[in-house]
Amino acid sequence: MAQSLKGRSLLTLADYTPEEIRLLLDTAREYKRLKYAGIPHRIHEGKNIALLFEKTSTRTRTAFTVAANELGIAPEYLGKDDIQLGKKETVEDTAKVLGRMFDGIEFRGFSHQTVQELAQHAGVPVWNGLTDTFHPTQILADFLTVEEHVGPLRGKKFVFVGDGRNNMANSLMIGAAKMGLDFRILAPESLHPDPKLVALAQSFAADSRAKITITSDFDEALADADIVYTDVWVSMGEEDKFAERIALLKPYQVNAELLKRTGNPAVKFMHCLPAFHDALTITGKQIQQEYGLDAMEVTDEVFRSSASIVFDQAENRMHTIKAVIALTL
Repeated sequence: MAQSLKGRSLLTLADYTPEEIRLLLDTAREYKRLKYAGIPHRIHEGKNIALLFEKTSTRTRTAFTVAANELGIAPEYLGKDDIQLGKKETVEDTAKVLGRMFDGIEFRGFSHQTVQELAQHAGVPVWNGLTDTFHPTQILADFLTVEEHVGPLRGKKFVFVGDGRNNMANSLMIGAAKMGLDFRILAPESLHPDPKLVALAQSFAADSRAKITITSDFDEALADADIVYTDVWVSMGEEDKFAERIALLKPYQVNAELLKRTGNPAVKFMHCLPAFHDALTITGKQIQQEYGLDAMEVTDEVFRSSASIVFDQAENRMHTIKAVIALTL
């Protein structure tokens, strides 16, 4: 049985039990119901939270802002040029100051060590809005979306295709291991996840009866898949690796043919966004001009297809983040 989460930080789902993750998902589902019913739920009236962003964001920033407002909380956005974090002031000192001002702190940035230090010294809950290693709030939104479209998580065949050592692959693997999924990473061997993290996931899987498969074999990974998930081939801060990643990952593009290889006509496509599915953005045009690609990790055909549930994922960021804030403050 899940205990109270009051005062807890959320840095990675590795720190949460399956029962606690279930509590977060069920609470998010209830808050989503209340929102659609127009029923106010301002349970933390008068509290304040800080939103620290080293990396830009659409979904994480808006989800935390709307979730906070609807819980009666005032959110304060602090971008990388707004405070002294990492410039004139250490993470420890910043954490101690913000912990005296705010009731909770969200951090989105590069080093996972930064969010760990914030949590160590702030004295209030700290929530990981993304680091180079983990992205736990995204996984909660993904799992809520899977339950809405495919059914209960246990045993679902979930395939991550692409860069198997990025923060999304890491986080999905840990979450899947906790919640009993049949999880597969399909990636070139040079982009397989850290063996230590795989071993940690396998230890969780032993308790949940999850299956964890890391492979470069398309047939092994895709057989009977319920969900095919991908992410950008180049993360923020890695822009110099475009040519290298395109050469490695071009065969791993999620297109109509790849979805057919699952053998499941009801397979769902997921992506945490933003996605390079066409050449309509500034970055997309640059990729098209430099590399001759109209799309990268997913084709526009798949992205806009009936299989795609990417915008339900995006919406569910807000509902699941609301549950995290509500239960931990």
